[in-house]
Amino acid sequence: MNTRIIEENSQGIKLEIYIPYSNSMLQNEETIQRELNNAGNIATEKSLKQFDTDGSSLKIGSVKYTSKGQVESIYQTPYGEIRIKRHVYQTKEGGSTYCPLESNARIIHSTTPKFAKIVGSKYGRMDGPGVVKDLKEHGRDITKGYIQNLTEIVSTIAYAKEGKWEYEVPEYKSGVSCISIGMDGSMVLVSGEGYREVMTGTIAFFDKDCNRLYTKYIAATPEYQKETFKSRMEKEISQVKSVYPNAVYVGLADGGNGNWEFLSKHTDIQTIDFYHVTEYLSNFSDIIFENELDKKKWLKEKCHQLKHEDGAADSILSELKKLSKGKKGKTMQNLQKTITYFENQKDKMIYSYNIKNNLPIGSGITEAGCKVIVKERFCRSGMRWGKQGIAIVLKLRTMLYTTNQWEEFWHKIDRFGVSLN
Repeated sequence: MNTRIIEENSQGIKLEIYIPYSNSMLQNEETIQRELNNAGNIATEKSLKQFDTDGSSLKIGSVKYTSKGQVESIYQTPYGEIRIKRHVYQTKEGGSTYCPLESNARIIHSTTPKFAKIVGSKYGRMDGPGVVKDLKEHGRDITKGYIQNLTEIVSTIAYAKEGKWEYEVPEYKSGVSCISIGMDGSMVLVSGEGYREVMTGTIAFFDKDCNRLYTKYIAATPEYQKETFKSRMEKEISQVKSVYPNAVYVGLADGGNGNWEFLSKHTDIQTIDFYHVTEYLSNFSDIIFENELDKKKWLKEKCHQLKHEDGAADSILSELKKLSKGKKGKTMQNLQKTITYFENQKDKMIYSYNIKNNLPIGSGITEAGCKVIVKERFCRSGMRWGKQGIAIVLKLRTMLYTTNQWEEFWHKIDRFGVSLN
């Protein structure tokens, strides 16, 4: 080994590293990586020992624990695998053992907290084999099974702390004028059940000029009544409203009835996604107009009318009905889809009001959330998921893609520990 300790005291250690050269820059870099990992292992081993006891008896509550002596264990770190002898405690009655070093150092599944954070972040973004390959490039040979077991525990901790750890709601000097709340579903192939809907919710902050400042993501595994998802959404909405009670809350979604039953309870204004409406108008124009220029002109006029004229939805609905007169059979059935959509949703087509008041009109944030949180990770070719696997990765991804939440989660682990209670 070309790394050695040249100074050590209660405050820290000083290391000396020797890096031999070769005629290959690639080989030199691999040598540098290997020796730096060796140095990291040495420093981590010494650092971990600072969290052990001297072997004296301990009292936890009214229960006395005595050391069984130092027992060797293997720990995974960002730099490699290390072996450490540490004190293990037990009561005089026997039973389960307690390791102060692991509790004090926030060890998770025989893994240091930094490495658990690294692995969790990578597994939240890519599949198991991808994480294995990625870590190997950094000099870490880790199995897919280890990665899955570790991230399951990390995710379980996050779920267990849902009702106890609150994550900071950000505040902005520019002020938060509007908060949009949206929800939508994505279909995921579930083992033994076929395609099931995974729900994604978003809570987005906007300033007075309708510039987006922040987005929080919420998700839940497939569930027929979506009660778990709704409960999580309500908890987050309640926390946000306690910080921003005077903001205007806008519900944004497509035409699903289940969405509006929920959103109407929690928002001041309900607005159906503008771009879903334009798709219906586009389909209508494809049937009515033969000339391509006429289609584009009519569609452009209707979209402008919707955005800038009060009561535009009623006017357009009347026009749709007039243009459909005399149509029969399948043609009329297809035209009727747009007419029915407008009849059912026109009260939520308040785009001119929203635009005048600098409020959002599109649910693109939620649709993008479905893609980022669900589709990019769960809908790759050949993937089939169990519900537990979905739950693990959903928790990782919602924390990773909500600004600062992943960092906050690990800060809380560092501060409070990793108990599942």
